[in-house]
Amino acid sequence: MKAIKFYLSVIALALVLSFTGTTVQAQCAMCRASVESNQSGDEKLSNLGKGLNKGILYLMAFPYILVGTIGFLYYRNNRKKQ
Repeated sequence: MKAIKFYLSVIALALVLSFTGTTVQAQCAMCRASVESNQSGDEKLSNLGKGLNKGILYLMAFPYILVGTIGFLYYRNNRKKQ
């Protein structure tokens, strides 16, 4: 039971840290170029770039969560067999 609580707390901490605000300008060159070409000094468009960056980080989190979950289940099942 302690191990499950530990793993859940690690996963929760990873999620919290992945969704905290960072000062990242852009995640990829094409996204940055697209946002910069569409900006005309308007405040709403500058928020568009921030939203785009957060969306990219959000989409990046799910493959790591899936791989971590599969790895944890594999580890737990192999430990039971031994």
